[in-house]
Amino acid sequence: MHVVILAGGKGVRLRPYTSALPKPLVPIGEEYAILDIILQQLTHQGFTHATLAVGHLSPLIRAFVGDGSRWGLAVDYTEEVAPLSTIGPLFPIRDRLPEHFLVMNGDVLTTLDYADLLARHVSSDAPLTVATSPRVVKIDFGVLEASGGQIVGFREKPLLSYLVSMGVYALSRDTIASYPEGMSFGFDELVLDLLAQDRPPGVYEFEGYWLDIGRPDDYDEANARFDEIRPQLLPSREPVR
Repeated sequence: MHVVILAGGKGVRLRPYTSALPKPLVPIGEEYAILDIILQQLTHQGFTHATLAVGHLSPLIRAFVGDGSRWGLAVDYTEEVAPLSTIGPLFPIRDRLPEHFLVMNGDVLTTLDYADLLARHVSSDAPLTVATSPRVVKIDFGVLEASGGQIVGFREKPLLSYLVSMGVYALSRDTIASYPEGMSFGFDELVLDLLAQDRPPGVYEFEGYWLDIGRPDDYDEANARFDEIRPQLLPSREPVR
């Protein structure tokens, strides 16, 4: 039950909040940091080990989390000297990881069952299992379908439905065995590489609460709804100070 938490980004889209704090330590509500909530959830679901991939303002994260004992976790770190994207930080620590593990962004608020995602992955043959959330976008215009210089179809302000990655996924160590250490490599590149190898990733479809705190509007929404969603997000435990 091991998780790698990606906590090294600069959080550029969330400035000015992230000018002094790394994004995982931005406060939610009056008592919690995002990372505190995530670590409480992971402990509650049975995870025992966490590796934090840090970079931007890493001393603050190290000071806050320490060895993880306050959450009942064994925590270690991997430091990015240069940005390695979302999968690249895993390459230097492959030997420290179990056969199957969880990877997640450090700025996600969700009621997802992390343990069930990992268990589903372990029981499958997929090289990667991606937690997904449905999204619906309303197009505010009439959409035309054209062929041969003529209109052949028309939809008035259609709704487009699609699945998006939640920034949480389960991965097998063998899946990343061949990539060189120090290489900047993203989640998108891994998915495309696996598809090219005819090794399609698995999907873990989730329809509960999920918010990727990437922009000021997302952060404001998280704080506005926190009192409402808090009982679902948090096991009964006091915030870490």
